[in-house]
Amino acid sequence: MKTPIWKNKARINIMVAILGLIAATAALWWGIFALKPYQISPEQMQARYRYSAPAAFTPTLKDLGRHGYEVRFNSFDGAAVNGRLQYPSDPAQAKAPFPLLIAMHGLGRSHMRWWTSNYKGGETLEHTHLVTEQALKQGYAVLALDARRHGERKNLDHSVLDLMRDMDLWGRREPYEQMIIDSIKDYRLLLDWLLPQAQIDARRVQLTGYSMGGQMALILGSLEPRITAVAALVPPHLDDKVAAVSPQRFLAGLAGKKKLWLLSAEDDEYASAAQNQALFEAMPGAAKQHLRFPGGHILPRDYPERLKPWF
Repeated sequence: MKTPIWKNKARINIMVAILGLIAATAALWWGIFALKPYQISPEQMQARYRYSAPAAFTPTLKDLGRHGYEVRFNSFDGAAVNGRLQYPSDPAQAKAPFPLLIAMHGLGRSHMRWWTSNYKGGETLEHTHLVTEQALKQGYAVLALDARRHGERKNLDHSVLDLMRDMDLWGRREPYEQMIIDSIKDYRLLLDWLLPQAQIDARRVQLTGYSMGGQMALILGSLEPRITAVAALVPPHLDDKVAAVSPQRFLAGLAGKKKLWLLSAEDDEYASAAQNQALFEAMPGAAKQHLRFPGGHILPRDYPERLKPWF
């Protein structure tokens, strides 16, 4: 028995109404919550990254053995910061000050990923510990801190994943931007104290970072003339929806670096090959180099070997 035509028409009308309601809801969500690009002036940008050192700022260093020190201090806003400073040999016996490598970890990671192949039962897939090994072999001291909301600094009531979800679903970009900005300020504050130390060669300060750390390295390198070379490892593509922490906004400040390297992946989930090429082309100066790797966001295990000439 055939369904009456009027019933088919009714079903079609209901489906059309449902689809229309879904489309209207999506349009309403986009209009209210979706992130929109915005503009920020150079003066506003400078203000967001400005900081003041606390009175009598002196970090606490705990000897970990093997020329390594746990670093702890209260930052410009009183927030507790932790990390590690590792020397290649005994600084008290060194004949010359050590060049410095600053290392910045990825989203959801911690500074510990720069020191060990396994942490809390999980493999360091980014192989950043091999970059540290490479730096120490070449005589560099290495410094890495936990970014805000990461490692020991986690907010157990509102994780980084919650923060990213809130940004994607509800357009709350301010907590994400502030996490990046304040993490960069933490490094700048510590460098104010560390670089005048006799065991550090302030003329040779190099900076690298993986993923979110690569994003932060491009920003910090731009803000800091004291940093002489930058290597950004698979930084995510970010546009003016988060303009205050988008590397594209900071590239001009990288002019004059002795070495400016970008390491990217051809099938990166967070930055396409075209986006990476555009980022590299926008980088200033003749001392830049672009190393491309097959695969996705996790670079092949041998990429630290390719960084040897950068040191």
